[in-house]
Amino acid sequence: MPHVQQLDVSQAALVVIDMQEKMLGAIGSDSPDNLRRHITKLIRTAALLNVPVLYSEQYPNGLGGTDGAIKDALPDSAAYFEKTTMSCWRDAPFKAALQAINREHIILVGVETHVCVLQTALDMTKVDYDVFVSVDACGSRFANDKAVAIERMQRAGIVVSTTESLMFEMIGRCDHPQFKSFLEIVKS
Repeated sequence: MPHVQQLDVSQAALVVIDMQEKMLGAIGSDSPDNLRRHITKLIRTAALLNVPVLYSEQYPNGLGGTDGAIKDALPDSAAYFEKTTMSCWRDAPFKAALQAINREHIILVGVETHVCVLQTALDMTKVDYDVFVSVDACGSRFANDKAVAIERMQRAGIVVSTTESLMFEMIGRCDHPQFKSFLEIVKS
């Protein structure tokens, strides 16, 4: 069965991958401030619309914790995972938690695009999740690595989009009861 091309908020979950202080400081493909801003907007939109949020940290003893601005934006209900695998899907507690929430449209953001985001996206696509990657909410140390990873994901059937596009797909309509609050997030 072909994968869907449009996000369904009732099936959506947001996964924030390894947005740790030391990792973020090494990103060269995108401005760390822009990454923070885009990811924070997606987190706030997910929280507003009751979309589950999961976030990971890769070896936090060596790479530090989640960036403060990202951490502050996370809803209290966000599920945290410390991992040593590159792919979140290969981390047993993450996999079990994602399966338990029973969502099929997975939005991936974070770093590094060509390592943990790519491997997570490819693994999840193999098991029939519909994966959406926000290109302006992902980064790598080098722009070429990010570009090649995005191309690979597109060829694998992963939907590559932008933060604002995915946000508007989540809200879906201008008469949504949360639309006014949503617009405040868009404008932030």
